[in-house]
Amino acid sequence: MRIEANFVSRTLRTTGLVALLSLAFGSFYYGFKPSLSVFTGIVWGMINLYFLSLLVRSSLRPEGADKASALIFLLLKFPLLYLSGYFLMTNDYFDPLLLVIGFTVSLLIIVLKAAGRALLKLDYFEENDKKESLRSA
Repeated sequence: MRIEANFVSRTLRTTGLVALLSLAFGSFYYGFKPSLSVFTGIVWGMINLYFLSLLVRSSLRPEGADKASALIFLLLKFPLLYLSGYFLMTNDYFDPLLLVIGFTVSLLIIVLKAAGRALLKLDYFEENDKKESLRSA
């Protein structure tokens, strides 16, 4: 199974939709404060995944690493993002367990997207379509 270039952006879009739905329906069923904790955790996880993808794309390139942008993303991601995560976890307003649940939603969506592609054998069909188009040419 291979990962497409837009996999992270599709995952972020799906995670954003899940975040908005969890905030809307969670506020109705569980109250605003717990739903806001989960929503904040999801947003933190989305920002983490976004900066991680930028860091990997700037570091692992065929023409060599772009050291300046990789250093900027490294300085943005690790100190600032994890410092904000620490303050979210130690803040009395947010429930730490619900924040952790929110943090893991983007990882769950990645696993479900990969499992869906594997169960539906989408990569197998795409490979066969490419082979058929090459044979017909």
